[in-house]
Amino acid sequence: MSILWQSSLYAFGFYVALNALVILVLGILVTRARIVTKTDIGDGGKPEMAAPLRAHANNTEWTPIALLMMWALTTPLGSSIWLIHGVGLPLTLGRILHGIGMSGSTGPSPLRFVGMILTWISYIVGIVAIFWLVFLPPAVAS
Repeated sequence: MSILWQSSLYAFGFYVALNALVILVLGILVTRARIVTKTDIGDGGKPEMAAPLRAHANNTEWTPIALLMMWALTTPLGSSIWLIHGVGLPLTLGRILHGIGMSGSTGPSPLRFVGMILTWISYIVGIVAIFWLVFLPPAVAS
């Protein structure tokens, strides 16, 4: 069985790396759009800059707190590996789908919608798990 299903710390590291890769790809798409549109900073008043800028910004707005929740579930609270995957899997899939859906257009898209729903699911799982472990910690064996 893979170490990703045996170690919360390795699973956490895996999701951190995957989500860093998503941020990197979205950042590269912003750079590519800047080169194509000859935009040095901001959107330069060019509508074609809006989608890649917002896709990258949205990802950097939502990902860090989810990863922080995963860290809290990994190390200090010592929870189940299933909670790490319960936060990490929907987060990562959601951020990928949202990034794809947002990169091409700022208008509504099914991928953006599903991506946000998955991101919200990861937040809900993380928030509930952390509150559960903080307020109802497992009994410590003597």
